[in-house]
Amino acid sequence: MDLDHIDLAVVRELQIDGRLTYEALAQRVGLSRPATRARVQRLLEPGTVRVVAVVHPSIRGLTASAHLSVDVHGAAEPVARAIAAMPEAPFVTLTAGRRSIMAELRTPGFEALDRAIEAVRSVPDVALVDPLISTRHLKDPYLMVDDPTVSDLDETDHRILDALEQDGRLPFADLAERVGLSPGATRARTLRLLKGGVVKVLALIRPEVLGLGYLCGFAVGVEGPREPVARELTTWGEVSFLSACVGRAELVGTITAESLASARATLDAARALPGVREVESWVHLELVKERYDLRTPAS
Repeated sequence: MDLDHIDLAVVRELQIDGRLTYEALAQRVGLSRPATRARVQRLLEPGTVRVVAVVHPSIRGLTASAHLSVDVHGAAEPVARAIAAMPEAPFVTLTAGRRSIMAELRTPGFEALDRAIEAVRSVPDVALVDPLISTRHLKDPYLMVDDPTVSDLDETDHRILDALEQDGRLPFADLAERVGLSPGATRARTLRLLKGGVVKVLALIRPEVLGLGYLCGFAVGVEGPREPVARELTTWGEVSFLSACVGRAELVGTITAESLASARATLDAARALPGVREVESWVHLELVKERYDLRTPAS
């Protein structure tokens, strides 16, 4: 689908707040409400844009995570799809670089994470699994806060989260019918969850549609304190994700760029930072899976 400048403006607003009303969205992009609604529906119907609710992992009991570099014997795609079938894997890509597959795992605790990593090692044709264990997410476009400020969730709150995961733009009136509250009470509960960082509703779109056609992963080895390097990298607009980790590197992240030259320039700038020992990088060739509606086994 070809997107014009107004479509792109709509998408960017929904990437910030996927539950913007059509009235508010219309004011921001300079269209009438009916025209804005038609634009949004045109983007949603073929799946060009998905508006999703991402529940904070800690709310689902997913307290451990890791980024895996995976090498294979033979073709990488069947292995990547086997890993993507695992419920613990929200993100899997085929990559160009030192390894042929990158995957993220999220689990309820480190024992479960260890079992999930072993399950990846057991996939046929996996030759090597090199994990970076995340200790803290420093920059994540899918999370509002590091730790939610709302923790006393009841059954109704969880029903609201479940419904929003199915449809991030579900109107409050329809949401109220699903959870058994009045529209006003449902709206108040939902806003409390959103403002408290429990859930974030946003638009997902392939980067190339926005003219940001290159995703480049990187791992940074640091000499001395990690925090100064991490603080600097989180301020860079090109760095869309950054996590502190333990393993062969101290930081792992993602660069979103409009060209390979732009990605290379960002990597060069990272290598030049004081305290950086080395930077390993890879290019994401194909997104195999991106889903963040994960649950613990008991959920």
